[in-house]
Amino acid sequence: MEVKNFYTPSEIADVTIEVGVKKSKLSIVQMLLLGILAGAFIGFAGEGSNMAAFNLFAKPETYGLGKVLAGSIFGTGLMMVVVGGGELFTGNTLMLMGVLEGKLKPFMMIRNWFFVYIGNLIGSLLIAYMMAKSGLFNSGANVLGGVTIKIASYKVGLPFISAFYLGIMCNWLVCMAVWISYGAKDMTGKLLACFFPIWLFITSGFEHSVANMYYIPAGIMAKMNPAWVEASHLSPETLAALNWSSFAVNNLIPVTLGNIVGGAIFVGAIYWYTYKKGVNHVDELMKKDKLAG
Repeated sequence: MEVKNFYTPSEIADVTIEVGVKKSKLSIVQMLLLGILAGAFIGFAGEGSNMAAFNLFAKPETYGLGKVLAGSIFGTGLMMVVVGGGELFTGNTLMLMGVLEGKLKPFMMIRNWFFVYIGNLIGSLLIAYMMAKSGLFNSGANVLGGVTIKIASYKVGLPFISAFYLGIMCNWLVCMAVWISYGAKDMTGKLLACFFPIWLFITSGFEHSVANMYYIPAGIMAKMNPAWVEASHLSPETLAALNWSSFAVNNLIPVTLGNIVGGAIFVGAIYWYTYKKGVNHVDELMKKDKLAG
């Protein structure tokens, strides 16, 4: 008898619902600590991908290649979350499936989202702070510091609607990576599941709320250094617009809302309706037909 090393999509739906139920039972301390770890893992992915590609980012003609290279590294962050253990807000938007299935109360889902989000923010800020203090932004004759500021400035300069839609497309792919990883029964399958959709999301230039908890604070901290500011070649007006308020209002809020729609609706709700609600509806119709016959 052949043994499958993966689950079918309908089986993944069951796994995802059960995982969500387990997540809802974590204590506040567990959610915060695992959230901090996940935020740090994504922060490591952000700084590592920038380190690899900052010279390519600095030139318009090689910018796309830089995104490809950065994307090939960034997936490591989700690998550490999924395999090593961590609570990531964006992936946890799939908990909506448990709510729709009636196995999870909405309050418990929101509770998880809130404390995990706070934990993710703490972990990401920790990596941003250590990077700013480490001196690594001096790399490439301060170009890494300059590019870090430019990336952050671009993100806070996005129009609300653009940030929202970029957030939707981002977490659609991130939650597909999580969904596929739930379908793998071995380590290799889970790693590959994390790699390809994340590579696609970074290469595409979509917006991830937890990643931005590293990218933008890192840029805000980096602009405190005159040498890195000079390497950014940004105007004083543009630099002034990069601050904690613009981080929250211009980026974090619209991107987070988009991430919720992309993960909870475009992945969680659609797959729940297809593989759970739809199947139950067909079963009910078949039972009625048998009774009528």
